[in-house]
Amino acid sequence: MLKVLIPTIMLFPAIWLTSPKWLWTATITHSLSIALVSLSWLKWTSETGWTASNMYMATDPLSTPLLVLTCWLLPLMILASQNHINPEPVSRQRMYITLLASLQTFLIMAFGATEIIMFYIMFEATLIPTLIIITRWGNQTERLSAGTYFLFYTLAGSLPLLVALLLLQQSTGTLSMLTIQYYQPLLVDSWGHKIWWAGCLIAFLVKMPLYGVHLWLPKAHVEAPVAGSMVLAAVLLKLGGYGMMRMMVMLDPLSKELAYPFIILALWGIIMTGSICLRQTDLKSLIAYSSVSHMGLVAGGILIQTPWGFSGAIILMIAHGLVSSMLFCLANTAYERTHSRTMILARGLQMIFPLTAVWWFIANLANLALPPLPNLMGELMIISTLFSWSPWTIALTGAGTLITAGYSLYMFLMSQRGPTPSHVMKLPPFHTREHLLMVLHLIPVILLVTKPELMWGWCY
Repeated sequence: MLKVLIPTIMLFPAIWLTSPKWLWTATITHSLSIALVSLSWLKWTSETGWTASNMYMATDPLSTPLLVLTCWLLPLMILASQNHINPEPVSRQRMYITLLASLQTFLIMAFGATEIIMFYIMFEATLIPTLIIITRWGNQTERLSAGTYFLFYTLAGSLPLLVALLLLQQSTGTLSMLTIQYYQPLLVDSWGHKIWWAGCLIAFLVKMPLYGVHLWLPKAHVEAPVAGSMVLAAVLLKLGGYGMMRMMVMLDPLSKELAYPFIILALWGIIMTGSICLRQTDLKSLIAYSSVSHMGLVAGGILIQTPWGFSGAIILMIAHGLVSSMLFCLANTAYERTHSRTMILARGLQMIFPLTAVWWFIANLANLALPPLPNLMGELMIISTLFSWSPWTIALTGAGTLITAGYSLYMFLMSQRGPTPSHVMKLPPFHTREHLLMVLHLIPVILLVTKPELMWGWCY
């Protein structure tokens, strides 16, 4: 654990002491070396499931893929932000990279925590850098209202969780994930216990987000700069899924009945947000709503509590993290050139940027779950486990899959095909940096096709 956490903390002096000329090169190299070191976590040697570096920090096969994803994303975020942060004063550039590095530090400590209360503190701490990134470096004036939505939705959901955790600590005397899984609380069918059950999960359902409490997400995504959108889609939403998986272990007897309305909301949300995507004109908003749709499937897979559901959920979380991050990068490259997120104003880009059209095509196919990509593997596992739970769910999940294919193709056709307007003929060409960014998103996806047990080995 410390082999990644200490170099991440060492990033802070590196950011502030490096000369301005080498600032971006040094931070990208440093963060990429951290990402490469984190890959050693995937070599699993422990028999018990947990590999602890001390009492409070440990990794297990559930948190390891998410930790590696977090470390892999930091160099990509710095790489993606380089163009639009470069014109700013050096002190602001340093501040921006510092916020990204602090976000990674908090996320590593959240995913690596063995105490649930430490996980909760880090879960809340990630709000601060994200809020500053959205409200300071966002593109439009609405960024302040987006930041307010983001903060209040997340805080209103997570305060009941704090009370629920304090009650749990009072009744069990421990909040360690290592031991609490063997503890079955004496949950009787009383209103108090039902409210406690809801308190344990609502914070994570808001973070995922579940349809109905998702309104903060499109606002935050649309207003955030590219690094903010990438980290929100790729890792911060996954904090919700990870927290749910950790908490569901001990909520067992009550979950059988109480999970029904949430599963229905999640499945209905897949259809509703997919339909919203078909009507979007704003590129970033479309990608943000598609995130809600995918995370609805993940929520359904976690809430029915079967090994297949958990496996499918973690596979889909990792795959969706990489693919949606790539889509936001592509949307940003188009925005930096045309200065508009409206798809109809920047059509026919395939004629000007043919290689970028290939990246768009691959990212859209990955988003609609093309075989043999891990997106399809996760979706199929969740759909089949939902079908075995209730055959009627196939109507909702099947329609959701069709709508996903529909809006993915709509996004590709609107942005890449069609007649090229005269005002986009003189756009500046793409940089090698941007092509490298796309390749670095695709490499892990392709590697996971060849070795999927890196994600789902924890179930067996």
